[in-house]
Amino acid sequence: MEPSDYIFGLRAVIEAIEAGKEIDKIFIAKDLQGPLAQELIDIARKARVVMQRVPVERINRITRKNHQGVLAMMSAITYYRLDHLVPELYEAGLLPFMVVLDGITDVRNFGAIARTCECAGVDAIVIPQHGSVSVGGDAVKTSAGALLHLPVARVSNTVQAVRFLKDNGYRVVAVTEKSDMNYTQGNYTDPVALVMGAEDTGISPEVMKLCDTRVGIPMFGKIGSLNVSVAAGVMIYEVVRQRFNANLEVI
Repeated sequence: MEPSDYIFGLRAVIEAIEAGKEIDKIFIAKDLQGPLAQELIDIARKARVVMQRVPVERINRITRKNHQGVLAMMSAITYYRLDHLVPELYEAGLLPFMVVLDGITDVRNFGAIARTCECAGVDAIVIPQHGSVSVGGDAVKTSAGALLHLPVARVSNTVQAVRFLKDNGYRVVAVTEKSDMNYTQGNYTDPVALVMGAEDTGISPEVMKLCDTRVGIPMFGKIGSLNVSVAAGVMIYEVVRQRFNANLEVI
C-alpha cells in the first residue's frame, strides 16, 4: 500500500474531513478515547464517513508511524450519488446500464469487473459503503485505470438502492447459479441493472427478493460456479449483444 493511500493521526484526519477530502473509511483503535477522538467521531458522522473500530495491531500493519490510533483510507476517486446519477443518464438520452455489486470484497475481482464494465460501456457500478471493496490505489491498478473513467456510486444500503433503481424504470436482474433461467433468455433491452453477489455467499436474500428476474449461466463441468468477474463479463456482453442486435445505442 502506498503512503498516498492513507493519512494518519487525529488532527490530520479531522482536517482532511473538514477540507472535504474523499475518504473511503477511517480505522479507529478499539481502546481510543478522549475529547479529540470524540471530536473526530462527531465530525466523521456528520460527514457520513464510514468508521470502523479495529485492534490497534491492524493499524500497525499499515504504518508504524505515530498514528495515534487513527488511520484514514483515502479514495482514489470521487464517488457519485446514485440519486444524481440516475436522472443525469436519462437526461443525456442514454439507455442506462448499471452493475450492482452486492458484497464483493476481493479487490482483484472488483478491478476485473470494472475493467470489463468500462470496455463494454456500462454507465456505472454501484457498491455499498459497508461489507464491500473500496476504490483505493490497488483497485485502480487492478482495473488497468478503468476506475478513473467509470462512475462508481457508493450507497449506504444496497436494498434501498435496488428499490430506487426499480422505481426509476430499471429492470433489476439477479445473476445467480440458483436460477433455472438461462441468461440468454433474459431481456436486457430496457434500462437494466445487473446484480452480482459475493463468491462465498452470493446475492443477499433481501436484495434477491427485490430483483425482477433471476438468470443463471449454465455449468457443464464439475465446479459449480464461475469466478464472479468472469460471470460478470459473460453477462455484461450478453447485454451488449442484445442491444446491438436490436439496433439500440450500446453506449
